[in-house]
Amino acid sequence: SVYQNSDDWSEHIRVLRILTEMFLPHINLSELEQTFFSKVLPKAMQLFDDLLYELSSQAKGLTSQNAELCKAVRNVLQTMVQLLEILTACVRHICTLQESVPLESIRSLPFSILYVVKTTFMHCKDSESLYSGCLHLISDLLQALFKETYSLQKQLMELLDMISVGSASAEENVADMVSVIHTVLEICAVISNMDHALHANTWKFIIKQSLKHQPLLQSHLKHKDILCGLCKDTLFSFHSCVQLAEQMKLSGMQVTIDQKLFQKTVKLCRFFANSLVHYTKEFIPFLSDCASQLHQLYLQIYSKFPPSLYAPVIFEAHQDEMSRVFLVALDPLIHQLLPFKPFLEQVLSEKLDLSPELHLPQCRLLITIMDKLPSQPEDVQALWTTGSQSSEESPRLSLFSALFLGFQQCSGELSFPVCVPGDMANGQTVTLYHYVCVQLCAFIASTPPACFPPLERALLGAVLGSSMITSLLAMDAWCFLARYGTADLCAHHASVIAHVIKASPGECHQLSALGVLLRRMLFLMAPEHQVEFTQKFPPEEAENLSLWQHISLKALPPELREEVARQLCAAGLSQCRQRLGGRGGPRGNPPNTALSALLAGCSSAGDSLEAGLRAAVLAAAGQLWARLQAKQVSSQPCLQQTLGLLLPLLEFFIQTLDPQLIVQVFAMQASLLELDPPDHVRLAMLDLLSSMGKLFIPQEIQGQVLPKLACLFASLLADKTWLIFQHALEAFTQFAEATRHEDAVPLCLNSEETKNKVVCFLAK
Repeated sequence: SVYQNSDDWSEHIRVLRILTEMFLPHINLSELEQTFFSKVLPKAMQLFDDLLYELSSQAKGLTSQNAELCKAVRNVLQTMVQLLEILTACVRHICTLQESVPLESIRSLPFSILYVVKTTFMHCKDSESLYSGCLHLISDLLQALFKETYSLQKQLMELLDMISVGSASAEENVADMVSVIHTVLEICAVISNMDHALHANTWKFIIKQSLKHQPLLQSHLKHKDILCGLCKDTLFSFHSCVQLAEQMKLSGMQVTIDQKLFQKTVKLCRFFANSLVHYTKEFIPFLSDCASQLHQLYLQIYSKFPPSLYAPVIFEAHQDEMSRVFLVALDPLIHQLLPFKPFLEQVLSEKLDLSPELHLPQCRLLITIMDKLPSQPEDVQALWTTGSQSSEESPRLSLFSALFLGFQQCSGELSFPVCVPGDMANGQTVTLYHYVCVQLCAFIASTPPACFPPLERALLGAVLGSSMITSLLAMDAWCFLARYGTADLCAHHASVIAHVIKASPGECHQLSALGVLLRRMLFLMAPEHQVEFTQKFPPEEAENLSLWQHISLKALPPELREEVARQLCAAGLSQCRQRLGGRGGPRGNPPNTALSALLAGCSSAGDSLEAGLRAAVLAAAGQLWARLQAKQVSSQPCLQQTLGLLLPLLEFFIQTLDPQLIVQVFAMQASLLELDPPDHVRLAMLDLLSSMGKLFIPQEIQGQVLPKLACLFASLLADKTWLIFQHALEAFTQFAEATRHEDAVPLCLNSEETKNKVVCFLAK
């Protein structure tokens, strides 16, 4: 009657206080909902809404000059504080009744209290913008309001810990408990940056209640909302840590207040990491639509740690503390996610479109997975290493292919290049390339045989790919596999690569990469397998010359090496003669493959090559040289390649060159240099020039040769391309130190600038 006949808020508060203090204690628990809460709480909520509306309306006009309005606003805030005090006392009383409280006995209470808590926290959070520049006029009451709301939430959580959900009306109870948890989750979003302790305790409640009633609630909870909230708050806390560490680094000192706040925030990060691990462990079957959030969580975190180019510059001690406290706590989550197929499909997706700052974190995540995968059952390892097996599955790469792709995308870090910190690389600071290579090889060593086919496919795909450094990584890993595996496996791989090379059409970068790999493989093969290789791909057969041009004969035992070198020279010579017998000589279709074989054979055989064969090779080289013309060489890449093979071949025979051939060689080079040939032709010229110190040029041709030699050196020493210039310095040094034609040396240095550069180089 008093309530209905009064519009005064203070009178309503008085009535509510009487009801809760004098009536409530005398009502049985079983009758509370029907007799008290269902009748009183709706009116209390209406009072709360009226007070809040009044506050929002009056806050807009609040100024320090308007004392009357300021007093009115303060009165409303005081009334709200009193309302919260009464509600807190009400909840506290129920907590004293018994150890377990049936949910149906207090059904209206949690929802009413949570509504008040959430709305009040939102008001406090928005107070700065709501009250504009007049916050100082009411800050004491706002603090009291926050404190009382904090107390009310804490008291409600104590009560909800006592709640028993199981009863005859279980379905309704389950729905209510689920609603309570989701509402508390909404409160978490509001208070995320207001109070660390409150935030952590609210999350503790959500996880504790979810686990306490797990059998009843697990199929009803919105797990994605909970997990996304956890991930979001984990990242928020982590970024707060990073920002604090950056501020301390910029200020140049570790301010005590900032340091304490940093340590508190790191501990909060650890709390969220532990919560994430705990929640995921219990509810992972229900998290199939959360894989993307978990993936992004790791990527975002790794992007802020070295060696990422996007990592902030902070004190090493702060970085170590974040790693030791936070990353270590988060580490078990990877173990839990390895058997989780949705996560696997997300990480290995063929359609993964990441921004540049997340390329290295993706690579690091894959390395972390490789590090942990060997402890998993073979079926889990197979899932990660085989890729998608049917069109019904989501398209995904194998772990090997994903790593090569991820590594290739780290172009910025590889070009810089960044170094991996010691805590990631067993105490050593190494390059990113070194780190990835070692980790990949370690994983290959633990890979079960069933996973070899996708490994081999990934290795071959990377070797043939467009990225040179990724191709090199695949070669290094493949050579490790050849050494770590059986001799038969090494021989088999070498044979497969050789067949691929033979089947390759024309010149291409893929063929060059395969050639480098085969050259390295042959060094790793057992002697008996090397013999079998020469029998399978006989060097005397013309069709195999394209293969043998890629192989270093130094890999073979001495006796086998001499035999192969002799066969290569004979086969190459035969091919050159056939080509020279046709019209146009090398201009139509130059015998470059045969020349490559001759060069390999002569370089390997050395002085042991038979005199007759040496003479025949030199004669063929002379005939080929006589048919070359500078203009044609400058315009035709295939003839440039011919020249690039003939020059080192002549270098091999430098002591026995015919004087007339020497004149032709220098005339051609001088003419060609005037036509601005490509860099690889200039480099081939320099290789020959460097060996000219070994040769005494006959008196009768010195006038034709030495001026051209000096002109070549002078031009190449003035080259603007750093690589050509460096090789020119080295070649000139070798020539100057060995030549008997001392008069030619100063002629090569035709300017003071060139002379100074050479002197600086000689002086180291």
